[in-house]
Amino acid sequence: MKELSLNVLDIAKNSVKAGAKNVVISITETDETLELKISDDGCGMTPEFLKNVTDPFCTTRTTRPVGLGLPLLKLEAEQTGGNMSIESKAEELSPDDHGTVTRALFYKNHIDMTPLGDICSSVVTLIQGNPDIDFLFTHTSPEFDVKLDTKELREVLGEDVPLDNAEVLVWITGYLNGQYNGEE
Repeated sequence: MKELSLNVLDIAKNSVKAGAKNVVISITETDETLELKISDDGCGMTPEFLKNVTDPFCTTRTTRPVGLGLPLLKLEAEQTGGNMSIESKAEELSPDDHGTVTRALFYKNHIDMTPLGDICSSVVTLIQGNPDIDFLFTHTSPEFDVKLDTKELREVLGEDVPLDNAEVLVWITGYLNGQYNGEE
């Protein structure tokens, strides 16, 4: 993919398809590295499926026989000298503690580092398309700390204002961009 923000969108959509009610997206940067972590409380994967999940021909898709999201993320991380890992507990095997955690570590100074891209638009797209799921987004770096928690938004807005309301989405976009620009 051309931007890591598109990988975030793809993996978080996998969380949604897995029935997650809570999705945590965190990006942690140092001067040398960028770590991307996406965790959810979805149905998880069985150990057998997990073993093959980075194989492009191992997919739950019904529209085509390949799934490239995780294999591409793994490739993008490894191209920089980094790595990717996935931990998952299937709901059928662990009914009280299930879900998936995907981590990818990138070395930012490597020539093959994929740019982060428009992460704000990816987060807003996830909220707009899945207004009943709670998303916690954090991005920390030496220069800034960005945070958006839809649970907190729901508390402020109340039950009558859905998160996919156009005015709410415009506010979320401005709020995220403002944090990135130091306007908080």
